[in-house]
Amino acid sequence: MDDDVAAKAAAVREELAERDGVLVAFSGGVDSSVVAALAYDALGADAVACTAKSETLPAEELGDATRVADDIGITHELVEFSELDDPAFVANGDDRCYHCRTMRLSKMYEAATERGIGTVCDGTNASDPGEGHRPGLQAVEELDVYSPLLDAGITKDEVREIAADYGLDVADKPSMACLSSRIPTGLEVTEARLSRIEKAEKLLRTWGFSQFRVRDHDGLARIEVGADELAAALNPEFAAAARDHLTDLGFDHVTLDLGGYRTGSVSPADSDDATDTAPGADATTAADSAAGDAAEDAPNLVDRAAVDDALSREYPSS
Repeated sequence: MDDDVAAKAAAVREELAERDGVLVAFSGGVDSSVVAALAYDALGADAVACTAKSETLPAEELGDATRVADDIGITHELVEFSELDDPAFVANGDDRCYHCRTMRLSKMYEAATERGIGTVCDGTNASDPGEGHRPGLQAVEELDVYSPLLDAGITKDEVREIAADYGLDVADKPSMACLSSRIPTGLEVTEARLSRIEKAEKLLRTWGFSQFRVRDHDGLARIEVGADELAAALNPEFAAAARDHLTDLGFDHVTLDLGGYRTGSVSPADSDDATDTAPGADATTAADSAAGDAAEDAPNLVDRAAVDDALSREYPSS
C-alpha cells in the first residue's frame, strides 16, 4: 500500500480508537467495509457493523454484507424498516435519496443508542462530495454522522487500495445503488416494481454479467450492461432468456440499451446513483463493435438451460 494511503488509514484507526465505541452503517460495499475493518482494528468488540434491511436492498447484497462482516470479524447486526412507509420517498422526487438516507441513518442511531454507542459512522469518502447532486449527503450532515474516510481525505481509489491491503474481496466490487435508483424520477416506488427489478437483475447476475442495471420504465425493462459485456448481451440466447423471464416477472416490454451501463440514467443529472462506477471502455465505442463480437463471445456465456434451472429454483412462482 502506498505510504501516504497507509498514513491516512493509520490516522483513521487512531481517531476511532479514541472513541468509546462506533456503529458503522454497513452495506457490505467497499467503502463501509473499509470503515468496518478500520473500526474493528481500532476498537475490537466495541465496533459494530449494522445493516439496514428493507425492500430496496437486494437479498444478495444482504448476503454479501453478512459474509464480509464475518470475514472482517466485526459484530454484525440488522435493523429492519420500510422506506415505503414514507410518502415522500414513494413519490420518488429528486430528493428521494435524502429521505431514504434519513430513515436509514435514523435507524442506525436507534440501534447505537440501544447498545450504548455514541458514534455512528458511514462510508462517505473524499471523492463523494465532488460528484454533483448528492441529496443523501445532506442527511449525513444533518444527522451528524461521522465519515472517517471523508475526514481523512481518503478517495475512492484509496479506499480500494486499503480494502486490497486488508484482503477484502470487495476491493474491486462495483458500487451498488439501491433498487429504487432503477425507477425513473417521478414514477412511484412500489414493492411490486422493486421486486421485479431485483428478480430481473438476478437473471443478469446468473447469466454472468457483472456491471448492469435493469431500469423499470413503468412496465418497460431497459437493460444496461457494461461496455465490455455488451457483446454478450447481444447474443440471441441471452436475448431470448431475458425476454422470457422478464415478461414472466410482469414487464410488458424488454429492451437492451445500446448506450451501455451508465450511472443515474433515470434520475436527475449527477444524482446519488452516480456513486456507481462503470469500469471499462466507452459504451458507445463498444456498441459499434459489439454485434460483430457477439458470435465470438457466445461460447463463454452460461448455458441457457442452467440459467433457466437456477432461476426456476430461486423464483418458483415466476
